[in-house]
Amino acid sequence: MTQSIRVAVSTVILTLRRTEAGTPVLALPLVLRTREPFAEQWALPGGWLTAAESPVDAAARTLAETTGLSPSYLEQLYAFGAVDRSPTRVVSIVYWALLRQDDVDAQIAAHRASGLAPENVRWFDIDSLPELAFDHTRIVDYALWRLRNKVGYSRVAHGFLPAEFTLAELREAYEAILGRTLDPANFRRQVETSGNLLPTDDFRTGSHRPARLYRYNTDVALADRGPLGPEETSIR
Repeated sequence: MTQSIRVAVSTVILTLRRTEAGTPVLALPLVLRTREPFAEQWALPGGWLTAAESPVDAAARTLAETTGLSPSYLEQLYAFGAVDRSPTRVVSIVYWALLRQDDVDAQIAAHRASGLAPENVRWFDIDSLPELAFDHTRIVDYALWRLRNKVGYSRVAHGFLPAEFTLAELREAYEAILGRTLDPANFRRQVETSGNLLPTDDFRTGSHRPARLYRYNTDVALADRGPLGPEETSIR
């Protein structure tokens, strides 16, 4: 008998949040499964693709239902379809997005205030993930690999930052993404000569020397959507 194939969607949402020591770290939300298979194990937000919606719309719907998060842009990461990835035959189309921590906080607060927020959602630092259901550990590893590769040639780090930021804030974002410390002087020289940043006339003041604020050159795309166009990668 021919086994039917079901299509699911999952989403990797990444943000930069600060530890108690003030160090920014990558973090993502996980959902505790309440039924088999993999009951009582953590998994990425997701659900089934219906006949009435596109994969990206299904990803946006299931993400909003489980976490209350609604990013303005979802990029398709990969399709995972190993035969043995689930007890039944399931192909998962995985999306990913980056969100600023203040956006995360505001959207979560609104979700809780609605009275619809489930209790089985928790945020984890990327370096302290529990054992995940299905092949979701592999999916997270792939998302992190993609992020680290994109940061070298795109303005993808901007997804974690406000419209204007200091070079120190940008360097901290790069360090959290790459998982290593960068030399401040070399970093400044590289980003200032890249053509991706534009200095503003404003400064961040505080207990230290005032730091100039920069913004990204919006002529440089956050992500190359390719010839398919935005309808295949972004939320309508």
